[in-house]
Amino acid sequence: MDVRQLHRDLVALHGKPAKAHSEDGVRQLVTTVLSQNVTDEQTARAADELFATYPDYRAVEEASHEELADTISAVGLMNQKAERIQRALGRIRAETGGTYTLAFLEEMPTEEAQDWLTGIKGIGPKTASVVLNFHFERPTFAVDTHIERLSTRFGLIEESTTAEQAHEVLNDTVPDDIKYSLHVLLIGHGKEYCTARDPDCDNPVCATYCDCPGC
Repeated sequence: MDVRQLHRDLVALHGKPAKAHSEDGVRQLVTTVLSQNVTDEQTARAADELFATYPDYRAVEEASHEELADTISAVGLMNQKAERIQRALGRIRAETGGTYTLAFLEEMPTEEAQDWLTGIKGIGPKTASVVLNFHFERPTFAVDTHIERLSTRFGLIEESTTAEQAHEVLNDTVPDDIKYSLHVLLIGHGKEYCTARDPDCDNPVCATYCDCPGC
């Protein structure tokens, strides 16, 4: 598989993604936790409610668990996510001596920063990779359900590859300079064409690379 050619073909179909840089790493982390296993619309509703309800991160960390879970109820697993958010904020505050910032990760090598984030219970490699790539512009490749599905269908990973293995394989396979762009393009293609059910394979990318029942 020529990953760069796949990237070029996806750009030809969808256009080159604009570079996104989040201004607040903690907000990126919290929002990414909210986004786990839910739609973009659910994530946006929950994030809007969360940041409208609480004036700062300390208020989020100190809120009662039940209140916070109710505030983010637009997303699934709200109790687990409330716990993960408060645990992450507490870990950040302890690391910095009282402030809510991830700026200290800037000084760490990418692998060390990834290990620090995944050392927080409930923060997996996908969430850590999103934060490092979208906020710090590090060469990490986050693997969500769309990317895992397309990577399997396009032959980038074996069907038997686990989610954890997929992160390792794809981070090794995808060149650093296209990690962000390919991440965004594969997600967009997975939502628009190569869906989990009833895929629309009438497009040049699927015609060239895909091996699913819809092709």
